[in-house]
Amino acid sequence: MEPIISLKQVSKSFSGRRVLSGISLNVEKGSTVGIVGTNGSGKSVLFNLICGFLIPDRGQVCVRGQILGKGRDFPENMGVLINSPGFIGLNTGLQNLRYLAGIRGVAGDKEIRSAMQKVGLDPEDKTKVEHYSLGMKQKLGIAQAIMENQDILILDEPFNALDYKTCNDIKEIIRILQAEGRTILMTSHNYDDLETLCTHIYAIDEGKLGIYKGRRG
Repeated sequence: MEPIISLKQVSKSFSGRRVLSGISLNVEKGSTVGIVGTNGSGKSVLFNLICGFLIPDRGQVCVRGQILGKGRDFPENMGVLINSPGFIGLNTGLQNLRYLAGIRGVAGDKEIRSAMQKVGLDPEDKTKVEHYSLGMKQKLGIAQAIMENQDILILDEPFNALDYKTCNDIKEIIRILQAEGRTILMTSHNYDDLETLCTHIYAIDEGKLGIYKGRRG
C-alpha cells in the first residue's frame, strides 16, 4: 500500500545553516507517528515541509501520491496545529472557529460545535479567548484542526507547557481521533508524551531522522 505521506531525501537550510539533511520517512494511513527532539532540532521545520508551508532545497515531499510544489502547494484535507494559532482574543472560541471555517466554507455550525465538544470545550461558553487558559487554547487549536473532518492531523508540540491533567485530556482526545482512523503526526521534546500514543516514534538530531521506536508488536 502506498504511504499517505512520503519524504525522500529531504534537506532544508536557512542562511547557510543545514537544519534537515537527507530525511526519508513513510507514514502509513491510520498510523500515529511521533517525532521526538530538543527545541531547535528541526521538528517544526519538518512539519512545515509536510504541510507545504516550506519547500525543500532537495528531495521530495509527497502527500497522497502528490508531490508538493508541483502544481499542489498545500495538501487537501489536512488539519494543522503548528505553533499557537492566531485566534482573536476578543472573540469566543465558537466565534473564532466560525471565522476560520468561513475561509474555506467546508465546516458548518454543526461540525464546528461537534469539534469543540469532542475536545471538551462548550460551544456556548461566552469566555473570550484572551481569558482562556493555555490548555483551553490548545484544545481550541485541535478543534480547528479537526472541524473540517480532516483525515491527516499535524500536531506540533501539543503537550508543550501543559499541566499533568491537561496533558491527559489532550491524550484522550488523540485516542478518540485514532479510533476514528485518522493519520496523526505529532512532535514533542519529551519521549514519555509520545510513548503510549504512537505506533512509530522517530528521533531527530543534528538534522537527521532515525527510528526511536518501531511498530509495537
